[in-house]
Order: sequence, then C-alpha cells, then structure tokens
Amino acid sequence: MLSAHMNLKILLPYKVFTEQQNIVRIVAVTHQGSFGILPHRLDCVASLTAGLLVYECEGADEVYVAIDEGVLVKTGFDVLISVRNAIGGLGLGELHQAVEQEFMHLDEQEQQLRSVLIKMESDFIHRLTDFHHERV
Repeated sequence: MLSAHMNLKILLPYKVFTEQQNIVRIVAVTHQGSFGILPHRLDCVASLTAGLLVYECEGADEVYVAIDEGVLVKTGFDVLISVRNAIGGLGLGELHQAVEQEFMHLDEQEQQLRSVLIKMESDFIHRLTDFHHERV
C-alpha cells in the first residue's frame, strides 16, 4: 500500500488557526474517549470535547493543541476541525499553564455575563409585574 498523508485545517469562529499538510496521524478526544485517525481511515464526523488534539507531520515531532468543543470532519485525505477556541505552539507544560489562564479569563467573563443576565431577568420580571398590575 502506498504511503499517504492527510491535510489538516483547524478553524476558529473568527480565523483559520492552522493549516498543515503531510499529516501521518491525528488523535482527537470525543465524549466517548480518544480515537486515532490514519490517512486510509473511512470518512467520518465526530463531536469533539475540550481536550488535547495531537497530530504528527511526517518527519517531525508530535504537535499538541488544546482545543475547546467542536466538530471533526474527515473526507478523503482532508481533515477539517472546527472549534470554539484553540491554543497551540507550546510544550505540554506551557500549554497547561496557558489553558489555565485562558479558562480563568473565561470564568471572569462568564461571571460578568451571568450578572448582566440576572439583572435583565429581574428587570423583565419587574416590568411584567407592573404591566399586570396596570391591567387589573
């Protein structure tokens, strides 16, 4: 069997995170666990969970990318991964620290968003109550 390689493209909502060729293997994480993709694997679609994506280019070391939830589509030798967020280009130790910092930043944003939503819900309920009293 002839040696084949895959093309990998990782998309974020606002840009192309990376585009690589000559990929010999990919390991992704789903809700059911990790699975590997080799060039001759059948076409597939998988829902990805947050975790580490690992891929290896021919003649190079493994590359680790921390990804958020998303979807993976393999068609032929092309693998397209679309995720909310990704962090890469670091060693495993540095990647761990970068992910922790990113999630702490997201937690702060999430708390602010929840605070705004609670205020909006409260305001809506007060207006609805006032409207109900005006009609009675």
